[in-house]
Amino acid sequence: MTNGAAVQKYFVCANPHSLEVARTDSLFREAIEKADLVVPDGIGIVLASKILGGSIRRRITGYDIFYGVSKELNKKKSYFYFVLGSTEKALQKIRERMEKDFPNIRIVGTYSPPFKSEFSEEENRLILEMINKVKPDVLWVGMTAPKQEKWIYKNKDKLDVKFLGPIGAVFDFYAGIKKRPHPVFQKMGLEWFVRFLMEPYRLWRRNIVSNPKFLLRIIHQYFSQSEVRRKE
Repeated sequence: MTNGAAVQKYFVCANPHSLEVARTDSLFREAIEKADLVVPDGIGIVLASKILGGSIRRRITGYDIFYGVSKELNKKKSYFYFVLGSTEKALQKIRERMEKDFPNIRIVGTYSPPFKSEFSEEENRLILEMINKVKPDVLWVGMTAPKQEKWIYKNKDKLDVKFLGPIGAVFDFYAGIKKRPHPVFQKMGLEWFVRFLMEPYRLWRRNIVSNPKFLLRIIHQYFSQSEVRRKE
């Protein structure tokens, strides 16, 4: 990773809820469509791919990306991170754990932004200045979807950063503030269910509204495709 906007990349994590939200949020939809990489972070995406004859066969979570990138960059040494989002408590714990897990990666800045749907122009300017001043190679953003994806999309051309990753709840998982469901549930594709039981108030909309709507759309698309094939 070297300086220069021409090589700047960002990714987004897709799950049924985010795709449903993107249907009515044009900026979020554009952020997903223009991303350099969209990863299937949701068992519903894997299921949809299987139903529609796609090639996706397993989830790739934001945590997988964060840990995998960090593991590789730690081997190469001399890479800088900026961590934007969550709480000061979480950011401090991330610093402490990173020093142990990835000692060759240096966190050159962290910031816990105001918890609001949108930053003021002045707040945003200060955040951009804070990041650009330390020139990180990687910017990790944890402000929940779709706020984090839209913020990256709107501000990426103003940032002197090579790789940008919106990873939401990964901050709290990595910091140990929230416990990620056991790997058994992850492999079974039931991580979403355990998280829903742990935080029903926060996650009810995605699991009770978005996920069923997404599944119904997939089933409708499957039968539409089957009808077209039958007529052929």
